[in-house]
Amino acid sequence: MDKDFIQGEVLLINKPLKWTSFDAVNKIRCLVKHKLGVKKIKIGHAGTLDPLATGLLIVCTGKFTKKIDEYQAFDKEYTGSFFLGATTPSADLETEVDKTFDISHLTEELIRNSTNKFIGTFHQTPPIYSAKQIDGERAYEAARKGRSIEMRSREVTISEFEITNINLPTIDFRVVCGKGTYIRSLAKDFGEALNCGAYLSVLCRTRIGEYSIDDAISIEQFEKEIKDKNILE
Repeated sequence: MDKDFIQGEVLLINKPLKWTSFDAVNKIRCLVKHKLGVKKIKIGHAGTLDPLATGLLIVCTGKFTKKIDEYQAFDKEYTGSFFLGATTPSADLETEVDKTFDISHLTEELIRNSTNKFIGTFHQTPPIYSAKQIDGERAYEAARKGRSIEMRSREVTISEFEITNINLPTIDFRVVCGKGTYIRSLAKDFGEALNCGAYLSVLCRTRIGEYSIDDAISIEQFEKEIKDKNILE
C-alpha cells in the first residue's frame, strides 16, 4: 500500500454493519495519524450510510477531500430487502414494529408492477430517523427524544428499481438512484403503494458512480495493510 494521504487518496471501504459512517472515517483517521505521526489530517466520506446498512463508502484524504461534493453527486446503486406487512417508526430495524397489515392480496404481478410508480423524478420525504439537519439538529436526535418535527419533501430521481426475488413477506430489490434518495423512505412509500406497509430490513450500497463494492476493502483489511506496508508521508 504505497499511499500519499497528505496529497490525497480515495479509499473504497466496505462499511461494517452497525458502524456509522463517522465511525469508519474516525477509525481510518486514527490509523493514518498514527502511521504518519501527525496530529491532524483531513479525512471525510462522500455520502452517509446508516448504521444498519453495509457497503461502499468513499473516503477521501488530504487534498482529495475537495472532491467529496463531486463524488456525492454520482448515481448510487443499492441492493437489499423490504419486509412487507408491517411498519416501524424509523422505516427500518432501528425501531420496533408499530403496525401490522394483511398481505393476502399481494401477487407477484402487483409487486413487480408497483415499482413503475417510483421510476423517474418525484418528491420524497426523508425519514424522521435520519441524519438530515432540522434547525441545527439531526432529525434522528429529535426523533429519539420523542419530539415531533416536520420533514420537508425534496426532489429525488430513481432510474432503476427492480424486484430481484419474492419470498413473502420479504422481497429483494435493486435500485439505482440520484443524490439525496432515502431507501428507507422508498420502503415506506412502496408499502403504502401496495396497501400493506413495509420497512427496510437489509441494505447494501453496491456502487457509487464508477466505483464498485467489488473493489472495496474492509476496515480490518485497511488496518492490516497500513500497519504492514510502507506509507508515503
